Amino acid sequence: MSIADLGCSSGPNALLVVADIVEAVERSCLQLQSPPPDFHLLLNDLYWNDFNTVLRSLPEFHRARERLPGCGRCFFSAVPGSFYGRLFPGKSLQFVHSSSSLHWLSQVPEELQSGSAVSCLNKGKVHISKTSPRAVSNAYLKRFRRDLTLFLQCRAEEIVGGGRMVLALMGRRSPDLGMPEDCHLWELLAEALNDMASEGLVATEKIDTFNAPFYAPSSEELKQVVEEEGSFSITTIEHFEAGWDAVADNHSGGEDQDDTIDREIGAVHERRKSYARRMAMGIRAVLESMLKSHFGEGILDELFCRYGKLLESYYSANNPEVGNLVVALVRN
Repeated sequence: MSIADLGCSSGPNALLVVADIVEAVERSCLQLQSPPPDFHLLLNDLYWNDFNTVLRSLPEFHRARERLPGCGRCFFSAVPGSFYGRLFPGKSLQFVHSSSSLHWLSQVPEELQSGSAVSCLNKGKVHISKTSPRAVSNAYLKRFRRDLTLFLQCRAEEIVGGGRMVLALMGRRSPDLGMPEDCHLWELLAEALNDMASEGLVATEKIDTFNAPFYAPSSEELKQVVEEEGSFSITTIEHFEAGWDAVADNHSGGEDQDDTIDREIGAVHERRKSYARRMAMGIRAVLESMLKSHFGEGILDELFCRYGKLLESYYSANNPEVGNLVVALVRN
């Protein structure tokens, strides 16, 4: 059975998804009283991904599986390249997974690249905001539709009939663009950059010409592209929020309730500060090369120090939740 994980990254969690998929297949085989298949696990990311780190973790992966009875054998391949193009031989895959990747576009929309007529319309911003003109949001939607169509066309060539695909990506809660809960990550990054510009640390012109290659679709936008492309049928599509839980409502009867609430609120505050720091680090990991080439390396530490503080302030007053879409598809 050939399984591809597209956008596998190289962190400590890089093998968790394929391990879960393999175990799910093996549980089904056990219920059917059928021996598990051999698994060909194909790990894909861009050319500069640190595949060596991922591959060095394989011995531990295999050792953990040796302790489990009735396991199928796993064979790994690293497949560098963009998933907006062909990656695998025709009709060679039974299952494809991609998580936290498809909201990244193949490039900044052409209309927003330097020198275009629209590029000057999003001044002071790095992405779609409530104040962005319609031409900006239209350019992002057009690029997303084009990229997702390419993705689906390529996977349609590679997945066997009846094969499955599960995609998870950031997605909007609202069909309206620029809602604060959906664009706060980019609004706060722009705020940090503009603060630095006001102090002469960043050129305003540099901010005006930077746009993040990112688009979080609504469920309807995603569904429309899948249906128009026509190679896959949607079996499930869900929107959910990922974030910290609120303070627990249940309190122990043996303690003073005010003291308990104070401790819980303090714990939530610390968790939210930690979440803000990790979110800032995550955004930096993804955007660092783009920001470095556009603004220069010298601003990055100061920028993300300010960005982290802005996120802390935002999450102290708002739930640190990010909208996500999960869609399950079957190859027609």
